[in-house]
Order: sequence, then structure tokens, then C-alpha cells
Amino acid sequence: MARDKTLYTCRDCGGTNAKWLGKCPHCGAWNTLDETIAEPPPGPGSKNNRFQALAKSQPVATLADIEAADVARTPTGLEELDRVLGGGIVEGGVVLIGGDPGIGKSTLLLQAAEALSHQMKVLYVTGEESGAQVALRAHRLGLGGQKLRVLAEIGLERIQATLALETPAFCVIDSIQTLYSDQLTSAPGSVAQVRECAAQLTRTAKSTGCTIVLVGHVTKEGALAGPRVLEHIVDTVLYFEGDTHSSFRLVRAIKNRFGAVNEIGVFAMTEKGLKGVANPSAIFLSSHSEPVPGACVLVTLEGTRPLLVEIQALVDAGGPSPRRLSVGLDRDRLAMLLAVLHRHAGVSCADQDVFVNAVGGVRISEPAADLAVLLAIQSSLRGRPLPKGFLAFGEVGLAGEVRPAPRGQERLKEAAKLGFTVALVPKANAPKKPIDGLTVHPIERIEEAIEAVRQMG
Repeated sequence: MARDKTLYTCRDCGGTNAKWLGKCPHCGAWNTLDETIAEPPPGPGSKNNRFQALAKSQPVATLADIEAADVARTPTGLEELDRVLGGGIVEGGVVLIGGDPGIGKSTLLLQAAEALSHQMKVLYVTGEESGAQVALRAHRLGLGGQKLRVLAEIGLERIQATLALETPAFCVIDSIQTLYSDQLTSAPGSVAQVRECAAQLTRTAKSTGCTIVLVGHVTKEGALAGPRVLEHIVDTVLYFEGDTHSSFRLVRAIKNRFGAVNEIGVFAMTEKGLKGVANPSAIFLSSHSEPVPGACVLVTLEGTRPLLVEIQALVDAGGPSPRRLSVGLDRDRLAMLLAVLHRHAGVSCADQDVFVNAVGGVRISEPAADLAVLLAIQSSLRGRPLPKGFLAFGEVGLAGEVRPAPRGQERLKEAAKLGFTVALVPKANAPKKPIDGLTVHPIERIEEAIEAVRQMG
């Protein structure tokens, strides 16, 4: 009996090689080649629809002559999820949602499926649990499920046959890593299976108009498992963030063809499932009765929503090799900011340990947090708290200049709404008209910011 021919496939990029190598020749990743069975070529005259186009072919047209219409959306009933999706689900759209195990992906989607089942046909396909386990979760969450259809299946062909029979308008696949296609011989979760099953389900969504949500696993580094093509072929990619030991969860849009990226939804995990948080700024602000050294409030922008986050810094006596550690912020950027603080403001932390943390487990990637980080470090180093009701934002350059942040007026109005009274902002972000209850100090350089804070006390 002839032995099946094998190939080595990269689990990161999907590239194949005839023999095992320590480094993938296609993407350069190390130790990512897995042995798989090579697929036989299709026989002559076979009618294989695996490689059909997602959309029907159309003649070439001028872009200005193509009629453009707004995409119709259906709200899911969960306001925070609708915000991340751009207003609701889109007919024929494919959504990929990933997150750590136990973060709440299945819980959120079961709640959304139950809410949508009262206005459209919904199918919940589970490959990781039995139907009884899904029913047990629904009972625990207080969901009726009278109109929610459930299928426990991992075979792609049988799932597609059920989709054709049930004709749902919304379908959840939990999860894409558990599915397998009979046309491939590799195991479920392999690069070939994940890519094939995702492509087939995307083709089904586009041809039938059914909105499909795929649940994806994540690697130990936190990235979505499987080939990167998985994120390219879907319309929307959502990431679940947050500590499993905390009651708060963040859903962030990384890619969205029908809405804004980097939009976030904030949820609180309760006994009855995930509940949307109407005022998320309250989560990320500490409850100090009086100002404490090393704390500075920042107005950050996540998608279209301004959020107030407290940045905390602790500067302590180090040793011959002081540590620089940041949680929720870029560590390399922290080292750069400390160099700017020393060179242009004359504040040295060369022999000090510096620890910076964003309260509430939120991750801040925008450079507008630079000024708040430096002021928190300066406050901790001096042992003097910043004034009560104080906030700051602005990007700090290597030359010591403080650059403006986008949509500064919205940030200041959000801060004034929550009772803040003093703001230190870049000069270009200073409002033309005074904002009631808010005193704004415009600055252009980091040394001006340090001096302004010293004069405040």
C-alpha cells in the first residue's frame, strides 16, 4: 500500500514546503511547520466549487457610474456590541471574534443570538459543546430560547446543508477551529481546514445573505490562531480584551468594512451575562478621595468615544540597573519619554525604577498619552500630587515639543461633563470659546508643562 505524500505547512502563513525546516521560508517564523497530508489533485472533469468567486462576475464599469447605497443594519439588542459593529449586523456580513478562553465570547454571542431570534431566524452552531451544555448556559443567563435554533456539529458539509434547509438570517459558528471539511484529510484546527472552512462559510454568507459570526481561538501571544488570511477574508474582526479575574470586558474592532476601527464596547460580567456599561470612564478612574502623587488623568480616544483613564506612575530608588515597566502602555515609548524628560526638562530618572500603569486593564496605544505619562512620573518623583480635577493629553516629540491630539474639543467637553476643572493641553488643541467650568492651560513644549504644573502647586 502506497504511503500518502506529506507536506509541511506553516501554521502562521499557510505556506508549504516539501521537507521540515526550522524556519519557514515564506514568512520567516521559527518552529511553525507542521506535517500534513498533501491533497490529491482533482480528477478530470470534476465539478469542484471550492474556488468559485465570492461574488458574481460583472462587466467593467466606471466607478462614478456605480450606484452606492448605505448598508442596512439590524441592531443586535446589545448597545455596546452594536457600537463596535458600526450600528448592527449587516446582511451577508462575516464577523470574526477572538479572545482568551473563558473571556465571554460564547456568552456574548448567545445573548445576541437570543435577542435577534425575536426578529429573524437564528441558528447557533456549536462545535465545542453539546446542545445540553448550551441550554444549561442559556438557563443560567435567564434566556428563554423559544425561537433560537441550535445545532451541535463540526462537519462543514452538514452545517452547510442545515443552513440551506433552515435558511437563517443570522448564524453563529462556535468555533471555526473545530470544523473540518470532508474534502481535506488534515485534522480540525489545522491551517488548511481553518482556511477552507472559513472560505466556504464566507461564500455561503455572500450568496445567501446570511450574517455569519465565526468564533476564533487565540495563540499564547494573544493573536488569532490560524492563517492570517482568516482575518483578510472576513468583513469585521473583533477582539475580546480584559482580565478574566476582572468583571469588565472590552470588545475592540480591529477591522470593520462597515464601520470605524478601534471602536470599543465595554461590558460588565454579571451573573446574568454581559451587560453594557453606559459610562465606561468611571471604570478607568480611581476612587481617590484626595489627589495622590503619581496619578494623572488622560482623555484618550477609542474609535468615536472619548474615555477618561487614570495613568499611575511609581518612581522609586533603583539600583545599578533600574527597571522600566509599563502595563497597558508601550514599554519602548516609556523609555523614549524618560529620555525626553531628562534632556529637555532637566528631570532625571536614570537611577530610579519607573513603573507606569493604566487603571482598569485598558490598553492605550495612541501617542496622545505621552504628556499624561510624563506628568505622572514627575508627580511621583517629586512626591507632590497634581491639582484636584486635573487632566492632560498631548503627544511629546523627541525635540521636546508637545503636538496636538486629534479631536481635542471632544476630549475637553467630555472631561468638563465629568466635572474636571483644569486641563493641560497642546496649544493647537486650546478651545476658541471657553468651556464652562474648565480652565485650559495651552503649552507648546514639555518644559512649559513641567513649569506650569509646579506653579499649580
